[in-house]
Amino acid sequence: MAASLKGARKIELELLPEFDALPRFAEDAPTFAENAAGKALHYSRFAEGVIIADDSGLVVPALGGAPGVRSARYAGENASDAQRNEKLIAELRGETGDMRKAKFVCVIAAGKRGKMLAVVSDCVEGSITEMPSGTGGFGYDPVFYFAPARKAFAELSPMEKNIVSHRGKAFRKLCTALS
Repeated sequence: MAASLKGARKIELELLPEFDALPRFAEDAPTFAENAAGKALHYSRFAEGVIIADDSGLVVPALGGAPGVRSARYAGENASDAQRNEKLIAELRGETGDMRKAKFVCVIAAGKRGKMLAVVSDCVEGSITEMPSGTGGFGYDPVFYFAPARKAFAELSPMEKNIVSHRGKAFRKLCTALS
């Protein structure tokens, strides 16, 4: 897999060999940055080259920042995307306007041999819908309304989403930082 940014050098990406056999990193830090940096540093001790790790999730200010770093576990350890979305919609039932504001946050860290090379982040602002819509994407995409496109993230094409998403923007920053 290759990624590049206009004017930047090409970056070749590969999955970490034998990842499942490596000791796991516990993602239990209170911030996206600590989890991303922790993973990058941890796994960089087991492989050559630059290791890239991210932590991302949905932040809803009206819910005190939840789901936040617990986005994948918001409705329980083994909950499905649909169950997490149902819980989020239920938590916001009856709320309107600014109380439904949300943002996707992504922090990406790059480490090499136990040393941090870069930590970048970005976000995308939106709001939580009252009902899921769309069939694309994953996670909270069906309930995350992106006003500039006038649709939920799950209704965007993969190319559209890569341009505006928190991950796409953060990854482009990382490409620049590593150039």
